[in-house]
Amino acid sequence: MIEGALTLISGLKMLLGRVELRAILWRMLALLLVLMLALSSLTFWLVDYLTALWIPAGDAWYWQVLAWLAEILAFVLALLSGVVSFVALGSAVSAPWLEDLAARTEALSGHALDVQSPGAIALVVQSLANSVRPLFGLALWGAVALLFFWLPPLATAIWTYAAVRFLSYELIDPTASRRDWDFKARKQQLLDQRWFYLGFSGLALLLLTIPLLNLLVIPAAVVGHSRYLCAHGGTVDHSGGRDSWH
Repeated sequence: MIEGALTLISGLKMLLGRVELRAILWRMLALLLVLMLALSSLTFWLVDYLTALWIPAGDAWYWQVLAWLAEILAFVLALLSGVVSFVALGSAVSAPWLEDLAARTEALSGHALDVQSPGAIALVVQSLANSVRPLFGLALWGAVALLFFWLPPLATAIWTYAAVRFLSYELIDPTASRRDWDFKARKQQLLDQRWFYLGFSGLALLLLTIPLLNLLVIPAAVVGHSRYLCAHGGTVDHSGGRDSWH
């Protein structure tokens, strides 16, 4: 877990520290900012909606405590939903820039891949297509969370796990696509390196909840993961733990 978190941090440092990478970052920030503001508005609406569903009615002192707890959990669930939406849409609309970031990171790491990059539209479509199966998995976990809708702490825990799992697929998409990993290969990579990606995506989830800093998470993840794979010959096989992520 620690190695995964440090990989994301190293990606952020490299992204901000290398002028070749910052030049790409500035091009995508405005679009990501607009997307973040739009989704933030939707998130606040969702908080109000969930709070209205969960807040109990009553005058006793403990109802006030329950209402406070319901507001916190509603905020967490809405925030997770906003994070997932931001990463899925942000990765798609910025796919051409993320492709450039991955290519430049590989070159800076001394392991440039000989990859024929498709056009910008094709990259956007490819990113959206690669999100379909992870989103389907997210929807299944969301359905499980709904079964425990009236147990907000459990529903929140399930949704948090689902969000981390989804981010693991989404944040590696540009680097995985450059290596022609299909969904099966990506799933196996996440399974073989479960703890690494738990730290990588878990820290990403935390940073994505921080305004403005969240704009840097997607590009930093691409830089960090590209650098990591270059340092390990393109893929890493950790033989330890094979607990299922599905």
